[in-house]
Amino acid sequence: MGQVLDAVGVFFEQLAAVQLGPLFFAVCVHLLKTFCTSRAWRNAIAAAYPDDPVRQRSIYGAYVSGVGVNALVPARGGDAVRLYLAHRSIEGATYTTLAATLFVLSLFDMAMGAVIFVYALTLGVMPSPGAVLDLPGFDFRWIGKSPELAIALGFALLVAGVFGIAWLRFRARDLKARLAQGIVVLHDRPRYLTSVVTWQAADWGLRFVSIWFFLGAFGIEQSVRNVLLVQVTQSLATLVPVSPGGIGTEQAFIVYVFSRAEPFVAGARLLAFSVGMKLTLIAVNVVAGFTALFLMLGHVRWREHSAERPAPGG
Repeated sequence: MGQVLDAVGVFFEQLAAVQLGPLFFAVCVHLLKTFCTSRAWRNAIAAAYPDDPVRQRSIYGAYVSGVGVNALVPARGGDAVRLYLAHRSIEGATYTTLAATLFVLSLFDMAMGAVIFVYALTLGVMPSPGAVLDLPGFDFRWIGKSPELAIALGFALLVAGVFGIAWLRFRARDLKARLAQGIVVLHDRPRYLTSVVTWQAADWGLRFVSIWFFLGAFGIEQSVRNVLLVQVTQSLATLVPVSPGGIGTEQAFIVYVFSRAEPFVAGARLLAFSVGMKLTLIAVNVVAGFTALFLMLGHVRWREHSAERPAPGG
């Protein structure tokens, strides 16, 4: 945690050098990409519930709300908010089916992430497994520093997995039907490509454009290679989402990767870029997410709404 705070201090020291024009465009492009992702999700849900109205406004609000909560809550807590709000907006929807639609979106994301990761491997700039544990980010270091805690966590996950498998076997037939409903769009390849993949491809394109502007805002060379390197560090930081927004791990990965790929870039500038981009995105996501949450629920205490309205169908 101290490493992150030190990096934040470096960012504020370098704040005067940040170019506001590119930073503004980076934020605008980032917000635009959230619409593309929500549109892909809305289309996957519409395929699962062809007889029910699935409003883009409601799904966009649910998606952005989840992004905002994920920026503050670790372990992808915003995904639960996202599912709850989508479930609330579609009559007769089930959480299992909605979760399956998110799996549909993950397929393209995993494919893109794998391609970029392989590209990064060809450059020889990725940290080895041993080096990962020594990075000054706090998401991973505790594994090597406290093996007892790691073992205890692994045991807890094993127990949870056993109970989860037992529950799945008990409800296997019903669960299988709901999961199949959620991925029905995959069986219609033209519809999947045009209504889901196209929007996800637009989302990834806008991610790259946003990173391009962030690089320019913080005085880092704007190149395709640097954009892809930043993206792969962001993807790696989300593999174990222990910290809010992945801050700490992502900052450590960026500094490590760029110190090998761009050895002549000053360390202070890299710290300012890595932390500045992350803090900017967290701030934008929180403002947009909690604004959407307020507009959809009337206030941000969404658990009260859950108690007021029983969940139909589970």
